[in-house]
Amino acid sequence: MIPGDTTPTTRRRTLATFCALALGAATLSAPTPASASASAGAVRAAAAKAEVPCPKPDVKPPAGRPARPVPPADDPVLRAVGGDDLATNGLIVPQGAKQPPALTATSWLVADLDTGEVLGGCGPHVYGTPASVQKLLLAATVMDKLDPKKTITITQEDLNIEPGSSAVGLLKGGKYTIATLWLGLLLNSGNEAANTLARLGGGADGVQGTVTAMNAEAKRLGAYQTHAVTPSGLDGPGQFTSAYDLALIARDCFANADFGRYALTKNTQIPAQKQLKKGGFQIQNENRLIFDYKGAMGGKTGFTKLARHSYVGAAQRGGRRLVATLLGAENNPLRGYEQGEALLDWGFSLPKDASVGKLVTPDATGTATGTATGESAAPASPDATRPAPAAARPADDNGFPLLAAAGVAIVLAATPLLLLLTQRRRRVRRRRSRSSNPQAFY
Repeated sequence: MIPGDTTPTTRRRTLATFCALALGAATLSAPTPASASASAGAVRAAAAKAEVPCPKPDVKPPAGRPARPVPPADDPVLRAVGGDDLATNGLIVPQGAKQPPALTATSWLVADLDTGEVLGGCGPHVYGTPASVQKLLLAATVMDKLDPKKTITITQEDLNIEPGSSAVGLLKGGKYTIATLWLGLLLNSGNEAANTLARLGGGADGVQGTVTAMNAEAKRLGAYQTHAVTPSGLDGPGQFTSAYDLALIARDCFANADFGRYALTKNTQIPAQKQLKKGGFQIQNENRLIFDYKGAMGGKTGFTKLARHSYVGAAQRGGRRLVATLLGAENNPLRGYEQGEALLDWGFSLPKDASVGKLVTPDATGTATGTATGESAAPASPDATRPAPAAARPADDNGFPLLAAAGVAIVLAATPLLLLLTQRRRRVRRRRSRSSNPQAFY
């Protein structure tokens, strides 16, 4: 019961007022920080804090670069996944850290694969177009489902890729092992290999079944800003990700020993197809990180005219395993993998306890839908609402869910106003009663 209320009408009106206040407070406090004691006022103060520009080299963008696709509308909950400090379009680094490298990437992030600590970033939750780094999500989704020793036959459907896009050189009617397909995918970014793996991984639903599973896997991992349309990363309407999401996906991939072995393979032989009278040939890994960088673990390159250059790379040094992710880069003055190397160097230079946020950890029941909510995104499922799953709401040190803390903060913030409204109504009732019954006593 509302304190001081004695009439049903007043209780209903006051409850309505309370709900309106709570709804307004909830809207203001949506990007909740990691502390369970956060309030809407603290969130507003954090949002008002001036953003720090990301270091950029003094170079002009290339002529003819297409306009970037319109991303989904920002959701304050999604922008704060992993920590409230990550909800910025600008630079976020630990206090006292040295300046990170100047990069052409529109967004980037460096994180520890083992502890999950985010060491720094530039617009970590800014939407970007993935290009072929999306193949990591394909790997995270179906690699464990497919027997690497199994031999399959390539179909015409598998070869239906965008003309001029990256390909391994698989042949219709050719017979290859699943392991060969993964090598073709990760070394040469083969789009026909992506189609084949997606077809096999999707069962009766084929490629579309795998794309659906990729989006479900992204949500399971906490990559709530990722929406896949193609298994290869070839551009599609509404296809987006973020530097933060890529780190989550990469973390899952590098936990898979098979992926780690494929990613570190420098070259491999694509077998001859005697039945087609075609000889074999060698392919090399396009990720130069594994040739040039000490402690390299591998990763993935990506490029389309729309997405520009994207990159994911990981390395281990001094007992630490770091991953660097970047989106929207140009190859001047540094190529994509070189920008990744520069970020890894910067990350390894920081103390081991450096942190500005956290990579969320998926739980057994954490599911979310409909995170790509803009006009350019695919529609959500009929029962989808704004995603705010458990993994998106970090708990405090006592394990108290942040959403519950936000609810407490809302109630505390609304209660004084509620009491004032209640007291005002009681005074009005008293004045009305006195005017109609002068003998009434209160």
